[in-house]
Amino acid sequence: MASPASTTQVPVTVLTGYLGAGKTTLLNRILSEQHGKKYAVIVNEFGELGVDNDLVVNADEEVFEMNNGCICCTVRGDLIRIIEGLMKRKDKFDGILVETTGLADPGPVAQTFFTDEDVRARTRLDAIVTVIDAKHFFGQLEQGSEAEQQVAFADVILLNKTDLVSADELAKVEGKIRSINRYARIFRTEKSQIELDAILDKGAFDLGRILEFEPDFLQSGHDHNHEDEVASLSISTDRPVDPEKFQKWMGALLQIKGPDIFRSKGILAIDGAPRRYVYQGVHMMMDSDWGSPWKDGEARASKLVFIGRNLDGDNLKRGFEDCLKK
Repeated sequence: MASPASTTQVPVTVLTGYLGAGKTTLLNRILSEQHGKKYAVIVNEFGELGVDNDLVVNADEEVFEMNNGCICCTVRGDLIRIIEGLMKRKDKFDGILVETTGLADPGPVAQTFFTDEDVRARTRLDAIVTVIDAKHFFGQLEQGSEAEQQVAFADVILLNKTDLVSADELAKVEGKIRSINRYARIFRTEKSQIELDAILDKGAFDLGRILEFEPDFLQSGHDHNHEDEVASLSISTDRPVDPEKFQKWMGALLQIKGPDIFRSKGILAIDGAPRRYVYQGVHMMMDSDWGSPWKDGEARASKLVFIGRNLDGDNLKRGFEDCLKK
């Protein structure tokens, strides 16, 4: 969760999506829109046509290219160095945009904002925005795990190229997206046309902020899990949580199962605490902080969400129950 200093932290939006989905079109729209804000842009290239340089120049933006291939552990250092350099003149821009290659797993990008203390203190991961090609999505799922992972990590999804498919096909694509990640917000778009205030500086990665506006965001639903499929699982309880037991359990769980748990997040009610305890995780990285106060008379329910592959729902529920106050 964002710290109390979040007002001084620079918001970062990660744009991801499969090759040709429309994320560069979205990036160019952001840069050319008359929104009165200035963004620093980090583009990761891998055999893919990048930003139109003339457009970037006209928009008076600064573009930093990382041509080492996918943003992953081997080039995370480059991302950290670029961001640290930007922080020396952060008064010159309002936000940072990171466009990943279409073949990238966005997880390591998100992890960067957990692992480096300086980056974490001075920036705020605002949202992972995934652009999906409605016409080719099912074919992309068959080509590898990247398209599925991009959906799983998303806070906001642009279901793009909706004009190229029938209503029935669109419904099937959206149903598949929901089976992977039922918590992301979906916008249907053509040519990545969307009101930018719907995706920028929304605090979408800040779970506590989401719940202020959408209290039912983490409503427990049907747990639909199949071997090797990415799915989502939610657990809720009205019993208070022991924070030390939770941290110990979650730390051990992520060390063992972290590669398969793409995202984990939760709002926890700690016995006697006046504020929510907000937890966020990306693979094996985890972070937690105190959130907004509980309102008088409000039901203090704890809710935990996992999005990943090979989720053992029964085992996760037992582990979480062991963290509850007796």
